[in-house]
Amino acid sequence: MPEGRAGDLPEDAAMARVLCDVRALTGERPGPTGVLWKLAESGRQLDANLIRLPAGERIGTHTEPDLDVLVLVVTGEGVMDTPEGELPLTEGGLLWLPHGSTRGITAGPRGLAYVTVHRRRPGMQIRRRPGTPGSPGSG
Repeated sequence: MPEGRAGDLPEDAAMARVLCDVRALTGERPGPTGVLWKLAESGRQLDANLIRLPAGERIGTHTEPDLDVLVLVVTGEGVMDTPEGELPLTEGGLLWLPHGSTRGITAGPRGLAYVTVHRRRPGMQIRRRPGTPGSPGSG
């Protein structure tokens, strides 16, 4: 069977590709705050975000009950507050946050930019209430 070329593949075919240059997005100059980039390709099984916090900015304490999260520090520094104590966030640091873990993040004096990656959450679905006609188990 002959091999197809990239131009012969359907638009949603599994194909490796470069998504962005995080160094260009997080350059040395101050820039936008918040989500600078996010994975938005159709058919993906992961979610990923590139987030920038200016110096001293904080993401409040929260718990992710369902998903493990990887955090990769791209630029700057900061601190992750956990019930077990502070974890330093430094360029190149890779952290694993198991589901159920609690954390808050504070950017250091140079600010902080990091990538988060986790399994994609299923989309919201509209379902009929149990017992209504046409719903599973309604008889």
